[in-house]
Amino acid sequence: MRWLNRTFLITGGLAGVLAVTLAAGLRQGLLALLGIGFGVVLQGARFGFTTGWRDFIERRDPQGLWAQMLLMVLAAALTLPLIAGSGGELVGAVAPLTISLVLGAFLFGAAMQLADGCGSGTLYKAGAGSPLSFVVLPTFAFGSFLGASHQPAWIAAGGLPAVDLLAFGWPTALAITVAGCGLVAWLAGRAARNARAATAQDDAAPTSPQAVAQQLVRAGTASFVTTAAAGKATRWARRWWLGALLLAVLYLLHLVVAGQPWGIVYGMGVWGAKAVSALGWDLSGDAFWGVAPHAQRLVDPILADVTSVTNIGLIYGAIAASRWNGAADFSLPSGKRLAAAAIAGLVMGYSARMAFGCNVGAYLGGIASASVHGWVWFALAFAGSIVGVRIRRRVGA
Repeated sequence: MRWLNRTFLITGGLAGVLAVTLAAGLRQGLLALLGIGFGVVLQGARFGFTTGWRDFIERRDPQGLWAQMLLMVLAAALTLPLIAGSGGELVGAVAPLTISLVLGAFLFGAAMQLADGCGSGTLYKAGAGSPLSFVVLPTFAFGSFLGASHQPAWIAAGGLPAVDLLAFGWPTALAITVAGCGLVAWLAGRAARNARAATAQDDAAPTSPQAVAQQLVRAGTASFVTTAAAGKATRWARRWWLGALLLAVLYLLHLVVAGQPWGIVYGMGVWGAKAVSALGWDLSGDAFWGVAPHAQRLVDPILADVTSVTNIGLIYGAIAASRWNGAADFSLPSGKRLAAAAIAGLVMGYSARMAFGCNVGAYLGGIASASVHGWVWFALAFAGSIVGVRIRRRVGA
């Protein structure tokens, strides 16, 4: 029966791509196919931006950060020469250094730890059947709609203009990006080594018979745990690196097909805006949704929107990957945890619009496009994640 299940998943995906192509054109069909690829890779490799950061914050495990830095370098190397030589046909993710960027990135970093996923994480985990992500998804969409509505006012609050390193030529921009990613990877590795050294020092030289006995017990337990963890770490590392490689290729293809980097948040904001419009909310005078080209997005079919169609494909790709070997298994979180996640989703959606994107649009897209705002987003969102991890413990996550 497994072959029948897999045949159904493949056929369903291809039928969906064909339907999008017939309804919205070849480009949208290709974007739906790329979205499926993103979902398959994210779910299949468990490539979570949120998880990678939390692993480092809690356990000083640098593998997630290393893989993310590899993704940035590969994406930049593949796309910066194309953007520079396209004559404006291809654009990068470049944004100003505003107050809203600083505040929004910090809030997003904290909220995504409570929601157990960023924008892409919420989509692929919802596709995989996570009850938590089902709760986060609608509040994220509404928050993204509301944040976009207020975005012009946030930008007017002040800041600095965008700093695009491509102005210095793509070789220089790429070299700076590689150096920055290499520095982050080195610092993460150094922190991991220091943490292991501190743990080894704490376990050394017991001073009493009771301490000796406890040390022996800990040593035996640690030996077993370390051996088991070492095998798991090797498999996990392989999935991290494979995920980074495949995502970089998909990122390149998305840029070529769409003319812009891969994004998540705008499409979810469109969903929220369409929903409130259907409920009677008049957006004709809205500072964001009431002006072109965003007003047209509310009139056009949802499949005509680049980010929406990719997001939909991503969800299906995650469905297919999670059910490739059978039904997925998730436990239902507590009511307290679900309520916290719903609030976190609202904060994530709103703050992502303040900060010009999430881990994909601002972090990956910004850094891979050689825009300084991507590095500012990363620093502030990571600081927010440190706070978010602590709050997460308090709500029993």
